[in-house]
Amino acid sequence: MCFYKKNIFNHNSPKNKIKRTKNVLFVISIIFLIFILYIAFNIYYFSQVFELTNADAALILGASVWDDKPSPVFQERINHGIWLYKNGYVKYLIFTGGIGKNSNFSEAFVAKNYAINNSVPAENIFTEEKSRITLENIVYAKSIITKNNFTKIILVSDPLHMKRSMVIAKDFGLNVISSPTPTSKFISLKTKLLFLLYEIFFFFIYLLHKHIFIISLYLLTFEILYLYYKHNCA
Repeated sequence: MCFYKKNIFNHNSPKNKIKRTKNVLFVISIIFLIFILYIAFNIYYFSQVFELTNADAALILGASVWDDKPSPVFQERINHGIWLYKNGYVKYLIFTGGIGKNSNFSEAFVAKNYAINNSVPAENIFTEEKSRITLENIVYAKSIITKNNFTKIILVSDPLHMKRSMVIAKDFGLNVISSPTPTSKFISLKTKLLFLLYEIFFFFIYLLHKHIFIISLYLLTFEILYLYYKHNCA
């Protein structure tokens, strides 16, 4: 039964169909834009969250290396992990990251050597050398955390990287605390904006994959309602 057949859905001319399609696309575009702005705000806001508390270990997410040296971005992350260790916030450091393209050493291996050269004992360092992306950093590091019965972890990365990293870590059941690097090599407005856009894109992809069932259900419901009104009200 269609109560609005005469008033709304009895406009089947090609012109009206095109107009309705444009209106629907406009609404979808606005919703999408609002969602992207919401993600951007969350990423930026969370980049300011800096928690200092005692934990079992610091999990330092990998970044690129230059041969046997950490890149400036990775060095900032390692330095912050070392600072947490030397100031008594953690007893162990967990470095993550496998061998990248055109590299002879894994990110974790380079980070461990850097930390040892900065007076962190080797026995207080764990490494995982298989990961290539943030998700893998956390997944592979979880086995180290579980094996050693660590219950609280300080997560270390760049400020704009923290929101996505924290969400992933919590999704995999880790009790994590946010501790972004106090300094970053992403200094200029251009580099910060590019990094923010990068994080928006990959956080959106992660959320899309995470909620794909719910999104599919919404789309299916919308399609059913559309077909119903098209059949009964057009």
